[in-house]
Amino acid sequence: MAFNTFKEAIDWLYSFQKFGIKPGLERITYITKRLGNPQDKYKIIHVGGTNGKGSVCRYLESILEQNSCKVGVYTSPHIQEITERVTINKKQISKIELISVAEVVKPIVDEMIKNSDIPTFFEVFTAMAFQLFSEKNIDFAIIEVGLGGRFDATNIVKPRVSVITNISLEHQNILGDKIEDIAFEKAGIIKQNIPVVTAVKDNAFEVIDEVAEQKNSVINKIDASNWKRINNDELGQEFFISGFLNDYTVQTSVLGGFQGENIALAIGAVEFLIQSGFDISFDVIVDGIKKTLNPGRTEIVSRNPMMLLDGAHNPGGINVLVETIKNDFEYNRLILVIGILSDKNIKEILKTIVPIGDSIVLTKSKNLRACEPIDLKNKIEELGLHKPIVIKDDVVTAVKYAKSVAKKQDLICITGSLFTVGEARDTLFQ
Repeated sequence: MAFNTFKEAIDWLYSFQKFGIKPGLERITYITKRLGNPQDKYKIIHVGGTNGKGSVCRYLESILEQNSCKVGVYTSPHIQEITERVTINKKQISKIELISVAEVVKPIVDEMIKNSDIPTFFEVFTAMAFQLFSEKNIDFAIIEVGLGGRFDATNIVKPRVSVITNISLEHQNILGDKIEDIAFEKAGIIKQNIPVVTAVKDNAFEVIDEVAEQKNSVINKIDASNWKRINNDELGQEFFISGFLNDYTVQTSVLGGFQGENIALAIGAVEFLIQSGFDISFDVIVDGIKKTLNPGRTEIVSRNPMMLLDGAHNPGGINVLVETIKNDFEYNRLILVIGILSDKNIKEILKTIVPIGDSIVLTKSKNLRACEPIDLKNKIEELGLHKPIVIKDDVVTAVKYAKSVAKKQDLICITGSLFTVGEARDTLFQ
């Protein structure tokens, strides 16, 4: 059956969301095998970890594109449109391209449904991304892990290098309660004899290191000695990066001091490619970093008042956001617009960010997992945090309210979820 409209294709795709998350690689392996294993037809960099994955993917994309490669990137979730999840040379796929590749994958999925072996939304979309990259004859694919690593649908790829950004507590109901358990799941993307670059620390690094040793994988560790911020303002920042092959002075318009670590990780991955024979000059690396954009992550979308969007949605990401606000911004009052999904570590997120706010606007995205604003308010009160709180039932209303009460020298920060940030972007850029 052909899809007559984009909505038909998307409705079909989203129909698999009700089946939730089902760990295992059997279903994605079956689909891709029937497609002729499209993921084996181009070079891949696999990017996992807790925070910073999206930024690392964008730096890698920009560097490789600058090196005249045709580069596909697969990330999740999307901020505004589902087509954002698959880009080729920084351009998201068209609705027609999504319909076309959905029609290729659908007969295989229909057969699985008949056999009561129903794939998940992420498995179907991952197969579609792999197939589309093959059809478009890309040179490189940057593939971001969806959840965990070991049983993530992306983990059937055979990368040239693996990246594990950092590890903090997240999705404990699926990945485990201890940092070592989560590290073990993330380490599942390490492949035999494939190099790894990581910024993982302490006990989590010991787990990564042990798995790398078992897989005979060379591991390069990024730490604070590999990068230093030279200067910064609200337009961008400059870093000195000490790589494994060379030293670099790089500029980026992407904000936040933590980007030094993400840039060092991306450069570390590219240096592994250089060591394995790829011709990539150091100047290309510097140019690629400079041309990187990453919407929805420490993104300034307006001034007077300053408005900052950041999709931080776990305690680690919120910690970094708080440090960025404290260190990189000057303002009179901080107005926080917060919307969080109900399956996140809400108390830790609120405990970290609410204290720095002068005024709190609680809201929820349209996502079915969005936490009710009144529940967020109750949790703030349980934490003993006394702040002026306003509840708005949707992101559009919340953003309008924040803008209406903000003065010229104030800072509005919209955060808590990429879905919240995406709806804010829809409102601001319509």
